[in-house]
Amino acid sequence: MRARCRIRTALPVAVLLYEAAVRPWHEHWGATESETVEILEGDHLLAEPAHQVTRAITIDASPQQVWPWIVQMGADRGGFYSYDWLENRFGLEIHSAREIRPEWQDLAVGDVVYANRARTGGWYVVELQPGEVLALAVADLLRDRPVRRTEGLRWEFLWTFAVRPAPDGKTRLVVRERVAFGRRLSQWLMSPMGFVSFVMTRKMMYGIKEHAESLATSERISQEAAAGNVA
Repeated sequence: MRARCRIRTALPVAVLLYEAAVRPWHEHWGATESETVEILEGDHLLAEPAHQVTRAITIDASPQQVWPWIVQMGADRGGFYSYDWLENRFGLEIHSAREIRPEWQDLAVGDVVYANRARTGGWYVVELQPGEVLALAVADLLRDRPVRRTEGLRWEFLWTFAVRPAPDGKTRLVVRERVAFGRRLSQWLMSPMGFVSFVMTRKMMYGIKEHAESLATSERISQEAAAGNVA
């Protein structure tokens, strides 16, 4: 009896702690206050009311060295640079690339970035400014358009990647999620996905950072070597 009382008391406290401290932290991980409130290209494609999550990371590489890793994302392309082993536990067959592939650099509005090798799910490219912004909306592949909050599971999702120049030749990568629900039950059922998204997205951002910085270092060494040979 006492154990049940303790659980009943602890649960509301845990929920309040999560909502007050943990959730704001992971939903704004790495982002400045101005980055969390600024309007990104493509935000208008998911109408209000919408819940917005913004995360960011600084990469010691130029935007030109970061963008190729983003534009080649996809299960049948360069992967997502996250926990492949975990994604593949769900049969997604994702293998993240460790190099930039020219054949994966072409992407256009209307293309599908697939979430699995079977191509049964993914996102439509709904906004694309090469070298700057890529926005993806969850795809309803049967209807050949993004999902709508008025149908099916009653939710919409927009995933945006913004590449910004930063001081000293570095890059600021901002990753935003905008989600909206057509009914409270859908919002309640999908609530646990918020933290899962954080875990996978954080790993993905570190993966992009690692690959872009490695490329930048290799190019810098090659340039220095070439300059030395000329001298």
